[in-house]
Amino acid sequence: MTEILIDTNVLVYAHDLAEPEKRKQALRVIFELQQSRLGCLSVQCISEFFNTVTRGKSPMLDIQEAIEQAHVLINSFPVFPLTPMVATNAMKGVKEHSLAFYDAQIWACAHLNQIPVIFSEDFSDGQTLEGVRFVNPFAEIFDLEKWL
Repeated sequence: MTEILIDTNVLVYAHDLAEPEKRKQALRVIFELQQSRLGCLSVQCISEFFNTVTRGKSPMLDIQEAIEQAHVLINSFPVFPLTPMVATNAMKGVKEHSLAFYDAQIWACAHLNQIPVIFSEDFSDGQTLEGVRFVNPFAEIFDLEKWL
């Protein structure tokens, strides 16, 4: 079975009432990856999740709810830290693969921790960079059963 890093957008859509189809899919993906013990996170994803769901005039979650949900995620999945090596490899990802820095940090975290798949809508679906494959769990052709 393949370990899968869950990107921030999947975590956020699980709370996005404005996107009911993506919300349903995100909840399913998160649940199945937790149940199968195949999912993992970067501490960056937890931080970005909290920031995204609590900002703006009409935040998706109030601060206390976001804290609680962040703790649920932290307790449900292995969480990989941001390290100097992750930052250094992210810089390489920017230079060699033209990734935006924070996307490169997600890629570097997966790459250095030998996580071969990232579920995210922020990358080209099916693209592989140095052994890390990007899969869009919101694509019409996505089949979660293939990954479990």
